[in-house]
Amino acid sequence: MTMQQTPLLMSRILGRGAGLDPNEEIVTLLAGGTHRQTLQTTWQRANQLAAALTAHGIKQGDRVASFMWNNYRHLELYQAVPSMGAVLHTLNIRLSPTDLTYIINHAEDRIIFIDEDLLPLLEPLIDSIPSVEMLIICSHGEGGETSFSNTLDYEDFIDGQPNSYAWPNIDENAPMGLCYTSGTTGKPKGVLYTNRSTYLHTMSQAMTDSMNLSALDAVCGIVPMFHAMGWGLPFTASMLGCKQVMPHRFMDAPRLVQLMADEEVTISAGVPTIWQGIKSVVTDNPNKHDLSKLSRLTCGGSAPPVSMSRWYWDTLGIEVVQGWGMTETNPLGTLSRKVAKRSHLGLTEDQQFENIAKAGLLMPGLELEIVDESWNPLPHDGEAVGELLIRGPWICSSYFNDPQPEKFHDGWLVTGDVAKIDPEQYLIIADRSKDLIKSGGEWISSVDVENHIVSLEGVAQAAVVAQPHPKWDERPVALVILSPNANVTSDMILEHCAEIFAKWQLPDEIIFVAEIPQTSTGKIDKKTIRANLETENYALPDLR
Repeated sequence: MTMQQTPLLMSRILGRGAGLDPNEEIVTLLAGGTHRQTLQTTWQRANQLAAALTAHGIKQGDRVASFMWNNYRHLELYQAVPSMGAVLHTLNIRLSPTDLTYIINHAEDRIIFIDEDLLPLLEPLIDSIPSVEMLIICSHGEGGETSFSNTLDYEDFIDGQPNSYAWPNIDENAPMGLCYTSGTTGKPKGVLYTNRSTYLHTMSQAMTDSMNLSALDAVCGIVPMFHAMGWGLPFTASMLGCKQVMPHRFMDAPRLVQLMADEEVTISAGVPTIWQGIKSVVTDNPNKHDLSKLSRLTCGGSAPPVSMSRWYWDTLGIEVVQGWGMTETNPLGTLSRKVAKRSHLGLTEDQQFENIAKAGLLMPGLELEIVDESWNPLPHDGEAVGELLIRGPWICSSYFNDPQPEKFHDGWLVTGDVAKIDPEQYLIIADRSKDLIKSGGEWISSVDVENHIVSLEGVAQAAVVAQPHPKWDERPVALVILSPNANVTSDMILEHCAEIFAKWQLPDEIIFVAEIPQTSTGKIDKKTIRANLETENYALPDLR
């Protein structure tokens, strides 16, 4: 007997939730309240959008860009563009005009869909992006001006189109999404996702041992939809029929807490700085918001401090799930759950939190390896540290129109992370290779020192970077943001670090600052910090 060779196409799964639970809601927070529409309406509007794009002449493989917040129209693009065989290119709104110009031209985007309040960010580029034929403006009643010659309102663009579209039967390896890496050396690099890779990633993300996403969930994706396809959550939630709750541009912690309480959110996803901010709001107003429905927070981008994960569990009964991945991994690579194996049922809570501190266990279908400078595999003993490699059916194997042979080795993606793998097969990220500190021939993990500093009560955030040193090559320096009214001194931080670190691993200098630079994806921007330290831009008054 032979099985049907049905291609793995996003069009076959993205409308499933709307068919099963048509009256469930997509909720978007806007300036004047919440916008609500059903899953069925969203899918019908996605069909209308595909018809409108086809009428404009968009063909299979053409790039259609979004310059948008997390909202219902962005979700319609997520559903329509991949399903019709075109490529959704999610532009990172936080990038510089130089990077944006390069990316739009490199991708040869034909249309850009843009939220009206973001028009000023695109305005400086208007005369230098010749491939763009039209701007489709998504208005929310807040106004917005552009000098671009060919524009149309989103609602006018889809008006009158049929709400049923015949999705084409295309090759499963046809591209469907394009994201560019940020924070890298050189020009941004494009990662082209295929129908097949994203279909498999979507299935894997929904697994019980993965994010345990189900049709019963109300999902609040705080991670931007312009970053690594919103970690895949808009696709998985659309497939399952979850309620989706979207914050649009209202990303301040008080509003996010209120939104999650009002909409009975069960799972959310974002970077550690988001969860630190929400922790502060709840701590200041412990009985103001009902977060009893919220069961888990997925945390990525950088490792969350164990102290924060423990606070969420002890205070609110919420599990913080750490994930590791990259734009190049579509993005899910590993996940760390509180109890991840049957043999862990008997672990003490302290042991469970030791596992949460790790980057996690590999998703089914993927392979991990750590290697030395000669590409020799290193033992998975929790001690050996090496360059991290990964491969699998949703892992990037080349960059879009940009050969980078040094980023790939014998079928593996070279991640740029330095890591250990322990005997239980947990991945433990030591650092980005460029963020490790080499002092006197010994390595210091900036991440480990940061997380320990943040575990000290009164410390809100910390960043540790290398500074050149005439004798030791490099020495660590720490930037620290204190919580309001905290009375923490440099000596207290050093004493705290000395509890678990050797004397030579302690920061040479602790600088108290009001804010720490972040990258366009919400990570600590160590490149900028190092540059500022070199130019003495952190010679600030003591801000305690």
